[in-house]
Amino acid sequence: MSSKKIVLITGATSGIGEATAKLLANNNFKLILCGRRKDRLDVLKEKLSKVTDVTTLSFDVRDKAAVCKAITSLGKDWKNIDVLLNNAGNAHGLDPIQSGNTDDWDAMMDINVKGLLYVSREILPGMVERKSGHVINIGSIAGKEVYPNGNVYSASKFAVDALTKGMRLDLNAYGIKVTAIHPGLVETEFSLVRFKGDADRADTIYKGIQPLEGNDIADIILFALTRPAHVVVADLVVFPTAQASATIVNRKS
Repeated sequence: MSSKKIVLITGATSGIGEATAKLLANNNFKLILCGRRKDRLDVLKEKLSKVTDVTTLSFDVRDKAAVCKAITSLGKDWKNIDVLLNNAGNAHGLDPIQSGNTDDWDAMMDINVKGLLYVSREILPGMVERKSGHVINIGSIAGKEVYPNGNVYSASKFAVDALTKGMRLDLNAYGIKVTAIHPGLVETEFSLVRFKGDADRADTIYKGIQPLEGNDIADIILFALTRPAHVVVADLVVFPTAQASATIVNRKS
């Protein structure tokens, strides 16, 4: 079997997940690519299989049974997962709490919090048994600062921050690294999903600035994964230069 480390990436079909998959493929990692959109997974697998070993799992992180079934289905050459990248996440709506859509609330809590938990619960016992591994959770500046109308999304990302800290405490005795990366404005499908396909409204989020790109976060993930054994990047906030906080952005007119 190859000595390459095995990385499982959720939300691998777009944005940060896809950019990270491409970068890690070119840096001596084997990849388990996970996502809901099987057609995109197939395209990505075909492309990246030219440079590394790739397998795919198509499931929705919100579905506990589907998560268990998918990860259990991995062949023996893929069972010993070295790195878990909990990247799948979303935002739905940007409404004040008193008029928020409860379906949006459910989607954010189910994917951002419960989905992360379901996937982690399937993979962490193996890392504990082997006394090695690295978990990277993708949070958000919304998990550090609440902003107007970001109420439930922020709550979900505050939960990710708390869960990451809890993981670090619980897994410390087993030599498992735990990293949180909290991006500010990153231009992905994020805003298009948040505004339910309204491209014009989504574009206003990045108007007048050069936002971060998926590749920028992928670079940081690779950096965290390639530190010496005694070094862990524990908690990192990253902004585009034009951003100073969740609400302060220097936009060019």
